[in-house]
Amino acid sequence: MTAENKKEIFKTYGGSIYNTGSSESQVALFTYRINYLSKHLKDNKKDFNTERALVKLVGKRKKMLKYLEKRNINSYKDIIKNLGLRK
Repeated sequence: MTAENKKEIFKTYGGSIYNTGSSESQVALFTYRINYLSKHLKDNKKDFNTERALVKLVGKRKKMLKYLEKRNINSYKDIIKNLGLRK
């Protein structure tokens, strides 16, 4: 992941490239990393350290989404729809 990718994610979901702490931008960053690690694990099935990191990231994203759902339901629905997390 390059710095440009991170800036683009923060600009799109956080509103500004400097708004790195917002829940929306963190969830988007976690989702990007989860997708990347999932693709990596398809090719490298025995990479157990990456698998553990993936499970930890999914847990972090789940906690952050739960927090966002309690705090701001409209923002939660928007982020879910934009990232395509739920069907």
